[in-house]
Amino acid sequence: MKDIVKIPRVLLPKENVDIKKWAVIACDQFTSQGLYWQQLKDYCGEVSALNIIFPEYYLEKGDMETRIASINSYMNKYLAGDIFREIEGVILTERTTSYGHKRTGLILAFDLEKYDFTTGTLPIRATEATVKERLPVRLKIREHAPLELPHVLLLIDDEQKTVIEPVAAKVTDKDLLYSCDLNMNGGSIKGYLVKEPEKVLEAIERLDDPARMQARYGSEKPFLFAVGDGNHSVATAKLLWDRIKPNLSEEERKTHPARYVLAEVVNLYDEDLLFEAIHRVVFGVGESFIQEMTSALSGEGHISLLYRDKMYGVSVPKVAAEAVKAVQEFLDAYIATHEGASVDYIHGDSNLAEVAAAKDGVAIFMPVMEKKDLFPYVVKHGSLPRKTFSMGEAEEKRYYLEARKIV
Repeated sequence: MKDIVKIPRVLLPKENVDIKKWAVIACDQFTSQGLYWQQLKDYCGEVSALNIIFPEYYLEKGDMETRIASINSYMNKYLAGDIFREIEGVILTERTTSYGHKRTGLILAFDLEKYDFTTGTLPIRATEATVKERLPVRLKIREHAPLELPHVLLLIDDEQKTVIEPVAAKVTDKDLLYSCDLNMNGGSIKGYLVKEPEKVLEAIERLDDPARMQARYGSEKPFLFAVGDGNHSVATAKLLWDRIKPNLSEEERKTHPARYVLAEVVNLYDEDLLFEAIHRVVFGVGESFIQEMTSALSGEGHISLLYRDKMYGVSVPKVAAEAVKAVQEFLDAYIATHEGASVDYIHGDSNLAEVAAAKDGVAIFMPVMEKKDLFPYVVKHGSLPRKTFSMGEAEEKRYYLEARKIV
């Protein structure tokens, strides 16, 4: 297990840094809502993780090279300034969202040699198909970055609650590293230093039992971590590591920080970890699109579409993952053959309706996948269709807070 999971050296904001202004939502949220990002920028100021991430909302807005250069500049500025303190250890996080959910996780470093987003046979596996077109800009950001900030959530299939929950039961206020409210309706977060980090690694190792793997998934191949959020971030880190390692000696490869990726581990069976649908909104189309979609899809399931205050029903496969696959394949084919049509991915019913109304789009309300189906589906099929599920509502997504040196 120690060759898969590592106790990390984590950079945290010092006490003189306002964490409420420092921590910001994952970059792949609110991609059609520029007002969100403008309000966040107006609030955060000069010392904030917002200055060292690339919100996807800005990807199509031009000036990409300038923004990436600014990100790298701010990273170096923050490293040189009185911003970070370094902690070596495992951090237990407790996130209470504005929806009343409390998610508990562990911050660890993971060996990218044990992850491959193409084969689906290694201990760390992607849960969705990787869109290669989305990787180059992420690679450009990371290749000259001295830091990484994770919004990656890795899931463990720990029905008996043997890894995270015993740690959460033992931490006290004396172990508290940070505690603050989060901006933009994000709830609040606490972080605790875990006293016996080696026991965390031992608990994870006990999950890696061939008989257990065979009983749960019908295969003895180790499958310990499913990338629940941040699939493309982990894929980007892997691509950069594959580019770096040929120029290193064998000894250097063992310890180089770019070999690892920082992530939060969450138990799939955490009661407050909720799977939500990732909806679609299609722009540049009208009722003819709805008619074509209705004719093209079929099944025993049902989804709803909203266009100009009118609801439509569409038949789809009953199993959520298969329904998502059918809808996505139709959308990909339609957009490829209809100039001016485009799609965005939206978290939350109210956000979907708001974006569709504001931009005259067709809102597609997608079905919700059952948590228990995740690991078996990935074992059987390799990965889920793109954007099958989200863990919580948009405001509940992971906030960038911790950082780690990767050079």
